[in-house]
Amino acid sequence: MTGTGMRVSFQCRPCLENLVYQAAELSTPDPQTRARAVDAALALLHRTFSYDRVAPDIATACHRAIKKVTGNQDIYHNMKVAEMEMAERLFREVRRYYGEDLRSLVRLATAGNAIDFFKDAETVSADIRKPVEFTIDHIHQLEARLADARLVLYLADNAGECFFDLPLLSKMRQLTRVVYVVKGMPVQNDLTLEDVHRAGLLEQVGEVTTTGSDAVGTHLPSCSEEFRARFHMADLVFAKGMGNYETLSELPAQGKVFHCLMAKCQPIADSIGVPVGSYVAMLR
Repeated sequence: MTGTGMRVSFQCRPCLENLVYQAAELSTPDPQTRARAVDAALALLHRTFSYDRVAPDIATACHRAIKKVTGNQDIYHNMKVAEMEMAERLFREVRRYYGEDLRSLVRLATAGNAIDFFKDAETVSADIRKPVEFTIDHIHQLEARLADARLVLYLADNAGECFFDLPLLSKMRQLTRVVYVVKGMPVQNDLTLEDVHRAGLLEQVGEVTTTGSDAVGTHLPSCSEEFRARFHMADLVFAKGMGNYETLSELPAQGKVFHCLMAKCQPIADSIGVPVGSYVAMLR
């Protein structure tokens, strides 16, 4: 791992452009409104793209531009509903292959991170069915940190991952206080409190809060004052997914953030120092 913040690379530009096209297409059926949304977001992207920035921050700005043009504040709503239905079925299918110990439940939670809105359902299903083995494995360190922690923040990622998080949440809560963190407002296919309610999972999720923001990843300056206070108070932050890695890698490495993710693209894989497609359980 480089130990430096995860800045954009030249490979991020086409990915961000694809994100704009996808979000605009999902946001409205009207071709003219779509075109205006694409024009606004691409102009913003090309004007603000810089190699000293973090990709999720640019993505957030593009999403906000599309929301402003289309008036659609939950662009990925239908995708999230379908994703959660698929994820629940897959979770029930693969759950029996994972035990009840901490390592097994971290592996199960990480399997859910294979969900990717740029991939078709068949590919995602195949990835989730594959056994998770970590290229970087710091689970012993996680066990030690959990033993001493008084407060853990568990940063959720994609909506469908919620089902895969539940057994690990339950396990962690046998050891310490854990607060599940979802997005304050819709962005991409990330989990929100509304999604948790709609899926009937609020009781299982337990203590939950939001970032107070619609930012991709966890961009602390965009988060609510309440969330920032909890973040700094927490003894351990368990962070799912690439967006959280990209944004939180900006912070000094203090052994406080435990990243749990699938490295789905080359820039992320290069930053961490693993092959693309690797699963990572890494204390930073």
